[in-house]
This record gives sequence, structure tokens and C-alpha cells, in this order.
Amino acid sequence: MQKFKDRWEIQSGWQLLFPFLGLTSLLFSGYLIGKSILKSFGYLQTDTIYSISIIALTIFFASLLLVITLKLFKILETRWVVTYRWELIAIFMVFAITGSTAARISDPIISFIGLNKSTTTGWLYWPVRVLLIFPIYQVLLLIVGWLFGQFKFFWNFEKKMLSRMGFARFLKD
Repeated sequence: MQKFKDRWEIQSGWQLLFPFLGLTSLLFSGYLIGKSILKSFGYLQTDTIYSISIIALTIFFASLLLVITLKLFKILETRWVVTYRWELIAIFMVFAITGSTAARISDPIISFIGLNKSTTTGWLYWPVRVLLIFPIYQVLLLIVGWLFGQFKFFWNFEKKMLSRMGFARFLKD
């Protein structure tokens, strides 16, 4: 355990929450991918082969996602300014939670506006949805980042991104 703590620069016990949540999220994502694949093949959840297959697919996809995530950590560790390596896990979780939440929130809002995916042309529906999600995402990124103790990182991330988009004049410190 000490080797794990040293690798992720964990000083306090509460910081173990982030690796635990990260691994739990990877397992859950692997489960959802496996479940989706088995559903497309028409397996019933009561079949014995389904149970064995879902376990195998969950482990396979969670492992694959873990390998990809660790490679991304290695790349982004040099680009992002963080004090401790465990903060990378928190940052990834903030991005995941924010993206999912913004997408979920946009559905009822876009329905309230009167746009429906089945009745509106994709040329109108998707640009409006992206334009709607963008400001929601920016605000949620700061809120969720604050909840995970990473407000400073995400505030700097926001300023950098918005200044690249030409909004630098609104971001005077």
C-alpha cells in the first residue's frame, strides 16, 4: 500500500478516495460497455452465459480503460500544473462528471425550447444543442472543480480556453 501511496503522492488517508473513485468509475464504465455489447447480441440477463460474459467483459474493458487512462496521465502530467499526482484523478473525474451532467441537463432545456431530435433537422438540432451545452459546461466545470478541490486548476483552464476563443477582454484579473 505504501508503494501505491508513494506513486500517487498521497499524504493523507482521505486522498485515497480519488483512486478508489477512479477505479470504481472504470469498473462501472467497463460494466456499461459490456452490458451494451451483450444487449446488442440479444442475451437475456437471466442466462448463465450472460453472467460469465458480463464479468469477463467488465474486467476486459475496465483494464483497457485503465491502460488508456494511465497513458493519458503520463502525457498530461507534464502539461497540467498540479501539485500531486492524485490530483490528476480528481481532474479526470471532474471532466467526466461535468460532461455527462451538461449533456443530461441540455435534454430537458432543449425540449423546453421546443426542439425535438425526431422532428427537428439535424442541421438545426445539433448546433443549437452544442451552443446550449457550451455555457452550461463552463459553469459546471467550475462548480464541480470546486467540489473536488480543483477550482484553481479549472479557473486557469477556463481562462486559457476562453482567451483562445477571443474572450480574453472579459477575463481581466
